Amino acid sequence: MRSLDNKIELLRVIAHPVRIKILDELTRGVKCVGDFEKFLDIRQPNVSQHLALLRTHGVVDYYVDGKLRCYFLVDPMIPEILDILKKDFKAPLPPPACCPVKESRAVDRSSAG
Repeated sequence: MRSLDNKIELLRVIAHPVRIKILDELTRGVKCVGDFEKFLDIRQPNVSQHLALLRTHGVVDYYVDGKLRCYFLVDPMIPEILDILKKDFKAPLPPPACCPVKESRAVDRSSAG
Protein backbone atom coordinates (compact mmCIF):
# COMPACT_ATOMS: atom_id res chain seq x y z
CA MET A 1 0.00 0.00 0.00
CA ARG A 2 1.32 3.41 -0.97
CA SER A 3 1.61 6.10 1.73
CA LEU A 4 0.13 9.55 1.30
CA ASP A 5 3.65 10.99 0.92
CA ASN A 6 4.35 8.51 -1.91
CA LYS A 7 1.09 9.47 -3.62
CA ILE A 8 2.00 13.14 -3.37
CA GLU A 9 5.43 12.39 -4.85
CA LEU A 10 3.77 10.50 -7.71
CA LEU A 11 1.65 13.56 -8.49
CA ARG A 12 4.77 15.74 -8.51
CA VAL A 13 6.52 13.36 -10.89
CA ILE A 14 3.69 13.15 -13.42
CA ALA A 15 2.76 16.85 -13.23
CA HIS A 16 4.42 17.89 -16.48
CA PRO A 17 2.67 18.24 -19.86
CA VAL A 18 5.14 15.98 -21.67
CA ARG A 19 4.96 13.28 -19.01
CA ILE A 20 1.16 13.38 -18.99
CA LYS A 21 1.19 12.88 -22.78
CA ILE A 22 3.69 10.03 -22.48
CA LEU A 23 1.58 8.32 -19.84
CA ASP A 24 -1.60 8.82 -21.84
CA GLU A 25 0.05 7.12 -24.83
CA LEU A 26 1.23 4.27 -22.63
CA THR A 27 -2.34 3.60 -21.50
CA ARG A 28 -2.90 2.50 -25.11
CA GLY A 29 0.02 0.05 -25.04
CA VAL A 30 3.78 -0.37 -25.31
CA LYS A 31 5.73 2.43 -27.01
CA CYS A 32 9.37 2.89 -27.95
CA VAL A 33 11.38 6.09 -27.56
CA GLY A 34 11.11 6.77 -31.30
CA ASP A 35 7.31 6.60 -31.09
CA PHE A 36 7.33 9.35 -28.47
CA GLU A 37 9.82 11.41 -30.43
CA LYS A 38 7.42 11.54 -33.38
CA PHE A 39 4.26 11.95 -31.33
CA LEU A 40 5.61 14.69 -29.05
CA ASP A 41 7.82 16.39 -31.64
CA ILE A 42 10.75 16.59 -29.22
CA ARG A 43 14.25 15.15 -29.46
CA GLN A 44 15.22 11.71 -28.20
CA PRO A 45 17.40 12.93 -25.27
CA ASN A 46 14.46 14.95 -23.91
CA VAL A 47 12.08 12.00 -24.27
CA SER A 48 14.63 9.75 -22.56
CA GLN A 49 14.97 12.16 -19.62
CA HIS A 50 11.22 12.13 -19.02
CA LEU A 51 11.07 8.34 -19.33
CA ALA A 52 14.04 7.92 -16.97
CA LEU A 53 12.32 10.04 -14.32
CA LEU A 54 9.10 8.05 -14.69
CA ARG A 55 11.07 4.80 -14.46
CA THR A 56 13.06 5.93 -11.41
CA HIS A 57 9.77 6.53 -9.59
CA GLY A 58 8.30 3.17 -10.60
CA VAL A 59 5.67 4.56 -12.95
CA VAL A 60 6.96 2.87 -16.11
CA ASP A 61 9.42 0.14 -17.03
CA TYR A 62 10.89 -1.10 -20.29
CA TYR A 63 12.20 -4.14 -22.09
CA VAL A 64 14.81 -4.26 -24.82
CA ASP A 65 13.81 -5.45 -28.30
CA GLY A 66 16.97 -5.45 -30.39
CA LYS A 67 18.14 -1.85 -30.30
CA LEU A 68 14.79 -0.51 -29.07
CA ARG A 69 13.71 0.23 -25.53
CA CYS A 70 9.99 -0.43 -25.33
CA TYR A 71 8.20 1.25 -22.41
CA PHE A 72 5.02 0.23 -20.61
CA LEU A 73 3.03 1.36 -17.57
CA VAL A 74 3.51 -0.42 -14.26
CA ASP A 75 1.76 1.91 -11.81
CA PRO A 76 -1.94 0.98 -11.55
CA MET A 77 -2.92 4.49 -10.38
CA ILE A 78 -1.91 6.18 -13.64
CA PRO A 79 -4.88 5.20 -15.85
CA GLU A 80 -7.30 6.31 -13.13
CA ILE A 81 -5.50 9.62 -12.55
CA LEU A 82 -5.54 10.30 -16.30
CA ASP A 83 -9.27 9.46 -16.49
CA ILE A 84 -9.98 12.02 -13.77
CA LEU A 85 -7.92 14.65 -15.61
CA LYS A 86 -9.95 14.02 -18.78
CA LYS A 87 -13.31 14.54 -17.09
CA ASP A 88 -15.13 17.79 -17.73
CA PHE A 89 -16.60 19.12 -14.50
CA LYS A 90 -19.30 21.64 -15.36
CA ALA A 91 -20.06 23.26 -11.99
CA PRO A 92 -18.42 23.67 -8.60
CA LEU A 93 -19.64 21.63 -5.67
CA PRO A 94 -22.54 23.25 -3.82
CA PRO A 95 -21.82 24.67 -0.37
CA PRO A 96 -23.08 22.66 2.61
CA ALA A 97 -26.67 23.34 3.67
CA CYS A 98 -25.49 24.84 6.96
CA CYS A 99 -23.13 27.27 5.24
CA PRO A 100 -23.95 31.00 5.50
CA VAL A 101 -22.22 31.50 2.13
CA LYS A 102 -25.10 29.65 0.47
CA GLU A 103 -27.61 32.17 1.88
CA SER A 104 -25.49 35.21 1.01
CA ARG A 105 -25.09 33.99 -2.58
CA ALA A 106 -28.87 33.71 -2.92
CA VAL A 107 -29.21 37.30 -1.69
CA ASP A 108 -26.45 38.48 -4.07
CA ARG A 109 -28.20 36.87 -7.04
CA SER A 110 -31.59 38.36 -6.21
CA SER A 111 -30.16 41.87 -5.78
CA ALA A 112 -28.16 41.59 -9.04
CA GLY A 113 -31.27 41.39 -11.19
